[in-house]
Amino acid sequence: MIQACLNGARAADDGAVVPLSPQALAASAAEATDVHVHPKTPCGQDSLSPRVLAPALKAIRARVPVPVPVGVTTGAWAEPDPEARVARIRSWTVLPDHASVNWHEPGAEKVAAALLERGVGVEAGIWSGTDGAARFAASPLGPRVLRVLAEVTDTAAATAVQSARALLADLGPAFARPVLLHGEDGGAWPVLRLAGRLGLATRIGLEDTLLLPDGARAGSNAQLVATGLVQYGRAQRSS
Repeated sequence: MIQACLNGARAADDGAVVPLSPQALAASAAEATDVHVHPKTPCGQDSLSPRVLAPALKAIRARVPVPVPVGVTTGAWAEPDPEARVARIRSWTVLPDHASVNWHEPGAEKVAAALLERGVGVEAGIWSGTDGAARFAASPLGPRVLRVLAEVTDTAAATAVQSARALLADLGPAFARPVLLHGEDGGAWPVLRLAGRLGLATRIGLEDTLLLPDGARAGSNAQLVATGLVQYGRAQRSS
């Protein structure tokens, strides 16, 4: 599985191809088989408000086939106070299929529990360079998460694969949950190919990189996903 991560922390100054509005997100998700999105306010800020989340989810679901899961972020940058983050989740009028929870952030357990209470799948975001793996290993919620989102924050192409292998070692069996491994910026393509060689799920999109493997600027999320499928398949066959 290759998840499409449509926008992330990108903003208007990252280029016109980055989808920000509900309509742009929907168009960008049209060919995806699994979607991760950061719903944004009109001024481009990530938000967990139901008034922001609902239009984005409705627009995307109107464009993708019914079985395609659509997920969102619950990053602390969108709502720094953990209690307020939980309150936002409980106020959602339209629910995503899954949501990422960064396990190194304060309040991660409460946020994950609130999502599970509402029937939303949890992607346990474990970032390299943090204590997320250790916290997750001790979590009573570990066996209940949908998958582990292993996020390699090392953006150097030369070292990202080494960082990815170290992160996977730190995760260990991770409650036998499926693992989605991905990198970002300079590490995005090397880590995607590693995921292919290891037979792990991965993701690609404008959240993780603005560039194609040859360094050319990507024209869309669809181009990144199509290229990712080719790169992933080649890596699988070479393993």
